[in-house]
Amino acid sequence: MSVERITSTENPTFPHILSHATKVPGLVFLSGQTPVDKDGKLVPGGVQEHTAQCIANLGNVLKAAGSTWEQVVKVNVYLKNMDDFAAMNEVYEKLLPSPKPARTCIQAAKLPNDVDVEIEAIAAV
Repeated sequence: MSVERITSTENPTFPHILSHATKVPGLVFLSGQTPVDKDGKLVPGGVQEHTAQCIANLGNVLKAAGSTWEQVVKVNVYLKNMDDFAAMNEVYEKLLPSPKPARTCIQAAKLPNDVDVEIEAIAAV
């Protein structure tokens, strides 16, 4: 089986620690994206703005992998505080196409750089 490492030029890169995604025949596994801009700086705002940035960052990786949000089959959302679920869900519902992919959402005690949300996905390709 061939394995391809995917990197989006639209997202900050961390070449020594992870790939933005790993592609195998038929599937692409996207690393968790946090609410940072191309320069790796946290975008301003709260969980809604941060959720939108995570989704945009994942969209960049999907494009680099030759996939789209319409092909996403599974999403995992990690929230710093489950009290932010409704606010996150409002943006998620608005930005993701229907039918929505399968999803898990959990509260994580601590996320990288103390962000409030991180999102990862698996898509068909």
